[in-house]
Amino acid sequence: MDPARSLAEAQPTPYWLDDPGKPQPLPALTGEERCDLLVVGGGYSGLWTALTAKERDPSRDVVLIEGREVGWAASGRNGGFCAASLTHGFANGLARWPQELPKLEELGARNLDAIEAAVASYAIDCEFERTGELAVATEPHQVDELRHAAEEIRRIGSTSGGAEFLDQDAVRAEVNSPTFLAGLHDRTGVAMLHPAKLAWGLKRACAGLGVRIYENTPATALAPAGPGMAVRTPYGRVLAHRVALGTNAFPSLVKRVRPYVVPVYDYALMTEPLGPDQLAAIGWKNRQGLADSANHFHYFRLSADDRILWGGYDAVYRFGGPVRAEYDQRPATHLKLAEHFFRCFPQLEGVRFTHSWGGVIDTCTRFSAFFGTAHGGRVGYAAGYTGLGVGATRFGAEVMLDLVDGARTERTELAMVRRKPLPFPPEPFASAGIRLTDWSMARADRNAGRRNLWLRTLDRLGLGFDS
Repeated sequence: MDPARSLAEAQPTPYWLDDPGKPQPLPALTGEERCDLLVVGGGYSGLWTALTAKERDPSRDVVLIEGREVGWAASGRNGGFCAASLTHGFANGLARWPQELPKLEELGARNLDAIEAAVASYAIDCEFERTGELAVATEPHQVDELRHAAEEIRRIGSTSGGAEFLDQDAVRAEVNSPTFLAGLHDRTGVAMLHPAKLAWGLKRACAGLGVRIYENTPATALAPAGPGMAVRTPYGRVLAHRVALGTNAFPSLVKRVRPYVVPVYDYALMTEPLGPDQLAAIGWKNRQGLADSANHFHYFRLSADDRILWGGYDAVYRFGGPVRAEYDQRPATHLKLAEHFFRCFPQLEGVRFTHSWGGVIDTCTRFSAFFGTAHGGRVGYAAGYTGLGVGATRFGAEVMLDLVDGARTERTELAMVRRKPLPFPPEPFASAGIRLTDWSMARADRNAGRRNLWLRTLDRLGLGFDS
């Protein structure tokens, strides 16, 4: 089958957002509002911040504004992998914070437990399944890499349940693909969920605790106003004692934060529901999330109605870092993804894709979130989650609240929280560097994982682009 034919009926919209149960948007802000805490951004970062603020202090007056609709951006377009890791994976954490990693692993495991508890407590129907994740080797050099990773996890200790190395027979017994040579199985440290339903459920939970939510209300300017801050919107403004920014890939209202983040576009496909014979052909009885181990990697998982989401590989940055709706579709990448899908699962020849989409994610040079304050501590921010924010944004929300409240906690003492990544250079150097890095990583994938001089230099500088 020509892979292009599998895309003939694919709707150019995120599968998760194409839902008849999608809530209606709330009215935009008009006039003037006053509050104790203003949260800017209605994705996971802002929603967890608003919810946690009310849980900590029910009397706190909280307003949340969102430029479009809650969950419309990355929070409604991602793969639905909710990981315990706060560091974009164990290896990235080990490279950057080796002394702190046991504590970061502990905090990450507690954070995932807290997400699971919140889903239950607020009756959020987001198809939450704590099924774990399976990293798979598809090239011989990756087998040794996964075996070494399992040894490092055992050496350091992981409170998320550790990871088990699986040989070829064992990994194919879990999910049957002729491309799988080995696997690393984290059985408890990752949950699968419906990302848009999580965002919509958090919106409902926030409103239930008294958060005032305004949609279609972009924040256009931020400035001091007496002892607090003023945030302008198209039809009004909000006066707040404290402001928490959860805008991630979108240009920060604190301009000095902008060089630390670049927006990159990620793409995904969703198949039609698989029948019993198709499911039997691939196994996958335990419903884990999967990702292969290349630098240009794929992530894939089963939905609640037995579709396969297949995403990743290309991460596209455009000169100057614009964020535009027209970039949400990229036929060349969707075709490439379809070709790779049938290479991984040739037994599914004839399956068609029903949805194709893309979305922007916020990347920083250390691949994991960074934090800070501005305007004398009255404004807090968290950004740079690099595609692993489904779980880590809840932790980031707690950090932002600690920072704007001036609280000293086990979180604010972390080097991960106290230090920032290196910023990206200005254009045209940013584009040139990103293109060279992307080319080098693809070359390493074709060359048994061997990293060229450019990648080794980045490693020495602590940039560590490895995924």
